[in-house]
Amino acid sequence: MVELNANFTDKEIEDLKLIVEFFKDEMCLHMDSDFRTCYERTPHDYLMATGNRFWTNIDFDEQKKLYQKISDSAFEAIWVFCESTFYPSKVKADEICFVAMGRYQQYLTDLGKTNPRIAQYAERIQASGDFFGLDIQYSEVLKDKKSFDLDDPNIQLILAIHYLSLNDQAKRNADLIQDQTIMFE
Repeated sequence: MVELNANFTDKEIEDLKLIVEFFKDEMCLHMDSDFRTCYERTPHDYLMATGNRFWTNIDFDEQKKLYQKISDSAFEAIWVFCESTFYPSKVKADEICFVAMGRYQQYLTDLGKTNPRIAQYAERIQASGDFFGLDIQYSEVLKDKKSFDLDDPNIQLILAIHYLSLNDQAKRNADLIQDQTIMFE
């Protein structure tokens, strides 16, 4: 928890706990379970085989409500809205993006000093400025228990932010993307 305290205020840490709790509740389908058990029991392979990554089951309307519950400073330490252009129509829309030089990035870098896999993750998202599904594979999390201790609040936070970011990116402009697909068929 040293890394959290070094990079976030007490209020922001409470907000980060809300993020983890929300993610756990959504991942566990609101059943009472601990984070590790829930992550391990999620049918990742089945969902991937059906074309539904597990994070797309997160209720995006509820996720937007979560954003309203956390402080602006906690949100802005992690995410920023950036303008993206969707091709081929060249329609522009806001999309959630990673704050590459923010306090969350510094937190990841600090945590990476004792966890080489998190150091690698921090480098990737800082270099790309974005979260990608391939950055953290669920199978890697399940197999690499040393790097991804699911009982560690730091790992829970990283997974929560990673998957909530992917969910936001998949859903925020889904109607816009769908409309373009129909328009160009």
